[in-house]
Amino acid sequence: MPGLDGPATLQQKPMRVQRLVADLHGLCARRLEPALVDALDALDEGLYQQAERSRGHLEQQRCFDSRAMLRCNRSAFLRRVAEHVAGSFARLGEANEGGDTPAPVASLSLLGREEHELNAALEQLISRGEAHTGPVLAELSYRMAVLVGAPPLEGEALPTSPPSLSAAVRHAIPALDLPADHQVLLVQALERKLAPILPALYEAANAHLVTDGILPHLRAFAGARPANAPPAPPSMKAPASTGEPAKSAPVASHEPIAVLENLRDLLSRQRAGEAKVATGHAASSAELEVALGALQQHLAQVTDRASRELRSAQRLREELLAHLNAGKPAGTPRTALSPEQDDTVELVARLFEQLGQQLHPGPGATTLLGDLQVPILRVAMSDRGFFEQAEHPARHLLGTLAEATNDWGDGKDIDPDLATQLSRLVARAQREAPSAGLYTSLLADIRHHLAQLSRKAQVTERRQVEAMQGRERLHQARERATEVLAARFAETTPRGLLRALLDRAWSDVLALALLRHGEDSDAFNERLRLTDQLLGRLPVDDSLGLRLAVEDHLQQIGMQAEEAEQVAQRLIGGEAAPGKSLEAAGNTVPAGASAVADMPALAAYALAAEPPSATDLALRLKQRQRLGEQRGQEPRPTAPQTSEAPLGPQEARIHNRLRQLPFGSWFEFIDPQTGAVERRKLAWFSPLSGNTLFVNRRGQRATEMNLRELAAAIASGRVREQVTPRDGLFDRAWRALTGSLQRPTARA
Repeated sequence: MPGLDGPATLQQKPMRVQRLVADLHGLCARRLEPALVDALDALDEGLYQQAERSRGHLEQQRCFDSRAMLRCNRSAFLRRVAEHVAGSFARLGEANEGGDTPAPVASLSLLGREEHELNAALEQLISRGEAHTGPVLAELSYRMAVLVGAPPLEGEALPTSPPSLSAAVRHAIPALDLPADHQVLLVQALERKLAPILPALYEAANAHLVTDGILPHLRAFAGARPANAPPAPPSMKAPASTGEPAKSAPVASHEPIAVLENLRDLLSRQRAGEAKVATGHAASSAELEVALGALQQHLAQVTDRASRELRSAQRLREELLAHLNAGKPAGTPRTALSPEQDDTVELVARLFEQLGQQLHPGPGATTLLGDLQVPILRVAMSDRGFFEQAEHPARHLLGTLAEATNDWGDGKDIDPDLATQLSRLVARAQREAPSAGLYTSLLADIRHHLAQLSRKAQVTERRQVEAMQGRERLHQARERATEVLAARFAETTPRGLLRALLDRAWSDVLALALLRHGEDSDAFNERLRLTDQLLGRLPVDDSLGLRLAVEDHLQQIGMQAEEAEQVAQRLIGGEAAPGKSLEAAGNTVPAGASAVADMPALAAYALAAEPPSATDLALRLKQRQRLGEQRGQEPRPTAPQTSEAPLGPQEARIHNRLRQLPFGSWFEFIDPQTGAVERRKLAWFSPLSGNTLFVNRRGQRATEMNLRELAAAIASGRVREQVTPRDGLFDRAWRALTGSLQRPTARA
């Protein structure tokens, strides 16, 4: 009846229609949620990378704030998307009731730049989704329209269509509370994750409806496609000329897998001329599954390191045949592998070989890959989608594990905590039977642990960067304090204990005042007044007040109270007369100091048993640890020395390029003696001094050097910039596999 809401209208449909709509809703919800979660994870990683590349502190903080909002509100975003999808299914068949009602005229207004970019990103999501689906989406439109007794559904009226998903995303985006440009990044991440799964989603929905008898003979033929367009899904292909066209739709998933067949064809061409004689009957699927399960359980119990390395194709065949024929009497026929089974063993072994070549050398990575080789082979034998589907959970798990061992190993043994976690997950893959749910669960666990490691590394790196920035500000303040003292030394030249105090301790007092209060503050001017009184540039009206102020400021920079008191007493405890330079009183206490204000200092000095001499105090000041310095380590120069030789043409070009690099760029440091390569990230550098900070993958301080030194090291080949590949390690290994199959094998 008109006027009823969506759910009530759907409830008026027959029970069969309600059941099918509920089944389709559940199917779409199960397929969409992992892609949405992956998109949110990709946005989180993208924001972190953007924060690394950003040079401004405010932009970095903005990215970190968005990441915090993303983690807090991701459940609300997923809930809103799910509610919108559920509402679109509940409103099925309602669009035709309001077809005669004219649409309201929208008012014209200017769009802001951010709103325009968001609309463009959502339109791109729609266009790419429709380009990847085509007629398979049209089939679903007709079948769902017949199901609810409505005209062909189009646009947002068709649940989970690209326009409907775009509307769901627009409805859910406010829940994240992200800035406009980060909303665009979210839509782009959703586009990358949703486009690959939509064809399979619509295929599954069509197959479910066909199985229930909804338009089983419906066919959609692909029209003319551009040369660069993506390939059509299986259901878009023209049906084969058989006598039973009605059976072709439900068995679309049993069509030959093009990728696997192409790889086998390349493998057979490469093997041309090789005589392979298979003795015995080919193993059935059940026999092969039992043998693979036995081999997997056997290897899970092996502790020998040599047995856990990557296996060649020949060794895998031998071990698999041994388990296939285990327990058979001597005279019985032997069981062999079929040509397809043998080719699958060869392809999986070569894929793991290419993955091993892509990794940094190290025992931990190859051991983990070796433990996962038989479980992946078991998946490839039972599920041809491993070769066909780029989003297959087992492929994602293999690529994620390889990336984790490669990135967090840093050219050495893998991080112990990560190695323990990965070993536990790989052991679970060895114990349990392969399934999409198992590998999806393992993949989620690995990503969760990697996210925790990334957050720890980010916190550690930020602390190191903040420490470097603090040291940089301290160096600049100390330089300014040195300039102020040098201007006064030009007029009054101090000697002895007073010179040691001003050079090694009082300059830190001035620098600390600059850091805390600024150069125009009253606190800094008060310390300058004390400096002038120490130098004799200003008269001293209160010797006791001057001594106490000096003691207090020296203790603020870390000097012990006793030592500060001894230094102040030596310098100020026996002033002869106001206006006279206090340097003359640096070694002894004159007897002419008779002012009442000086009596406490004189009494303290007289009561001291053996007070240190001015020479001893000066030596202590020269050896003391200065503010911000590490014990036993000299501070790095804050700017290139004027005596340094000018850079050559090549070093100058490299130096100019380095000053333009964003934070987060990776470099490889090569040990000249051993040739070992270690990856380091440029976490921060100072545009003023040129000092740089390099951290390792865990965010720990690794190297500090000047940009001039870095340019010279790059020019000499001791350091090289690492180019970040556009694709993942698994994709590079896959291309290397296909490339090796296309090259003919050299023969004698």
